[in-house]
Amino acid sequence: MTVTLDFLATHQILTILVVLALGALFGQIKFGPLRFGAAGALFMGLAVGALDPRLGQGLGMVKSLGVVLFCYTVGLAAGSTFLSDLKRQWTLMVAGIVGLVAMAAAALGIGSLCGLSNAHVAGLYAGALTSPAIDAATSATHGAGNTLVGYALSYPTGVVVAMIMVTFIARRKWPATKDNTSMADAGITAVSTVVDRPTSMRATPGYQDSQIQMSYLLREGQMSLVSPDQDLHPGDEVLVVGNPDDVSRAVAHLGHVSTRRLTDHRQEIDFRRFLVSNPALVGRRLGDIDVLGRTNGRVTRVRRGDLDMLASDDTILKAGDRVLCVVPSWRINDAADLFGDSEANVSQVDALSLGLGAALGLALGALFVALPGGLVFELGAAAGPLVMGMILGALHRTGPIRWELPHATNAVLRQLGLMLFLACVGLASGPAFLSQAATWNGLAVILTSAVSLAIGGAILIAAAYLLKLSAPRATGAFAGFVGQPAILGYANSLVNDERIESAYGALFALGTVVKIMVVQVIALI
Repeated sequence: MTVTLDFLATHQILTILVVLALGALFGQIKFGPLRFGAAGALFMGLAVGALDPRLGQGLGMVKSLGVVLFCYTVGLAAGSTFLSDLKRQWTLMVAGIVGLVAMAAAALGIGSLCGLSNAHVAGLYAGALTSPAIDAATSATHGAGNTLVGYALSYPTGVVVAMIMVTFIARRKWPATKDNTSMADAGITAVSTVVDRPTSMRATPGYQDSQIQMSYLLREGQMSLVSPDQDLHPGDEVLVVGNPDDVSRAVAHLGHVSTRRLTDHRQEIDFRRFLVSNPALVGRRLGDIDVLGRTNGRVTRVRRGDLDMLASDDTILKAGDRVLCVVPSWRINDAADLFGDSEANVSQVDALSLGLGAALGLALGALFVALPGGLVFELGAAAGPLVMGMILGALHRTGPIRWELPHATNAVLRQLGLMLFLACVGLASGPAFLSQAATWNGLAVILTSAVSLAIGGAILIAAAYLLKLSAPRATGAFAGFVGQPAILGYANSLVNDERIESAYGALFALGTVVKIMVVQVIALI
């Protein structure tokens, strides 16, 4: 055993990979409704790290790389929807601040009853919320050992408690009249429709607002592509595309559902999915590309990852998107040339944008501001890249630089960064967890962190419910409130909903700022 540990201690990358493999196996085991997934790397890291303190030493750079990759890619993904969602999320962000302050008060109160020092409480607060606030807590307590003990014990506690809470709320259905409909929930349908009355494209409900699209037009036996200003006559047949409710309203206005499928007739007008790999299109509005003028076609849908979205002029194209383009049969090749349609091109990582964006994030995180009372504010290596990623994701591109990554590339880098981060945290925290978990102080830390997190999280979730925001948005907000990447990954494994990441990004960034301030106040009380 000693020989094996000596070998692992001198080959750190091998140790990390072993933890990742074991964590993947452990993460697939179901504990009732709970499955840890990527967080399995944390618990395997704790188990392996407890065998020998040397296994968790010198992993700071790998851990930082993991958290940077994860937070930056999450920021890029959330940035495109954050600004549009800010109007409906600002009240939730306020509730998050209230929850964080309430959690701190609960931790101080319960910790005092259990005989814990403020150094313990500062550490467990940062640990349960898995934030870069641990750096601020360590500085404020002058490196007190109790701070690190509190952090090591509350970190896995926070993961378990948060996952349990997410399990019970992620799939809930409650009134969400103040939230937008998820693109994944709504779905896209196409209905062949017979026109019963004289009308026009623009007069059809939902067309002007880009809630529906029309493509095929069958008139007097001739198939063509409908034009934006097209007048429709009785007897015409058109294909209406959109969310089911919007399509139903349009069909009711136009006439009735046809007995035949227009998409079965592909001799004159055809359709195909094209992969967006042309760099000139990435980060640009669909309406600025002039698809009609360059291909005589129309894009009706955009598939991004597992989400199928209705296309509009305001849709921002990303590398790796699959656009459904309806074109005259003889213009198929022109459409392929326009969009690129190359797997090889889209699979290449733009090292310039990735490296520059992540570097800017680290630089932002390294900036610190001295505040009154001896407090210091610093975003750190997690929140800095996340905030920068959100900014660059909202910009999409700057001149020739395309900030956003292809969806598949983003997902791979995110998963890799998450697992590296959790494995390193587990390896470094293993010895302290083993030595302190069974002591009275250790049990008190675990109890205090679990109860205080449940109180703070319950305030946030209750606020989302009262504000009539959806359960997926509440789930994402709670994951951002906790600040734990594994919770976001776990939530996404339960529900395919873009609102989760949007809320996560908002609460993570704001929460990090609040946590850094609060943890220093805890230490100074």
